[in-house]
Amino acid sequence: MLRTMISASNTMTQLQQQLDTIGNNLANSNTHGFKAKEAKFGELLYQQFNNDKSDKTERQSPIGIRIGVGAQLAQAQTVWKQGSIQSTERSLDFSFTKPKQYLNIIMPDGENGDRTVYTRQGDLYISTDDYNNAMLVNADGYPVAGADGNPIIFPENVKGFGMKDNGELNITFDDGSQRTVELAVTELQRPQLMEHISGTYIGLPTNLNELGVTEAEVLRNLQGADRAEIGLQNGSLEMSNVDTSKEMTELINTQRSYQFNARTITLSDQMLGLVNGIR
Repeated sequence: MLRTMISASNTMTQLQQQLDTIGNNLANSNTHGFKAKEAKFGELLYQQFNNDKSDKTERQSPIGIRIGVGAQLAQAQTVWKQGSIQSTERSLDFSFTKPKQYLNIIMPDGENGDRTVYTRQGDLYISTDDYNNAMLVNADGYPVAGADGNPIIFPENVKGFGMKDNGELNITFDDGSQRTVELAVTELQRPQLMEHISGTYIGLPTNLNELGVTEAEVLRNLQGADRAEIGLQNGSLEMSNVDTSKEMTELINTQRSYQFNARTITLSDQMLGLVNGIR
């Protein structure tokens, strides 16, 4: 009975993590560019119990009995499939039409300065500074990186914008002059190695060297002639790829599994109480 309680409590701890994953997916179902996560379960180690050698009674049961000690969350995989496209008709909105291409964002990294992170959330804005300059930023106010890896900065007297399919931003100024800048776009070669940072942001793991791979094996910056491979649609945003009906089904199944294991602990406790009450 104690072993049953331990197995059930182990499984409940892992089911709680799955509930957290499902809840995060549902909370971000309307977040542009969000990628859902899918929890995968596996069995914990088995323990082998052999029959007592002094028992000479012939039996049909196997010599040993393998008893599991619960289930564990093996991994939480990101679902990389393309989300649906929502038309906005806004000049600074865009969506990728290829599933593994990401926009480069420069995010503050505390004492380490800045780090480059990647997102598919394509609603961009203009932020001004005290030097009469404008900077291209995302919805969180982080600078958008250009092809050279630096923030995109230009004079404030902007009249309009236009985005090309290859990730080139055409800026028209009040005097009629124009300027073209290239957005930094990265394609994921091995997306399973990427680290989820927060929200729609992902980045390279800090232990990349320990994994035995190089940055070039994980990411490919689309520059020069490779920019022809960029798939981009202006005036639209990519919705999250969260399947709400599927997540609700998984939520109900997980809750039932949690209740079943909780009931197992309750029954085991009651049986222990009956055993201890025998005089």
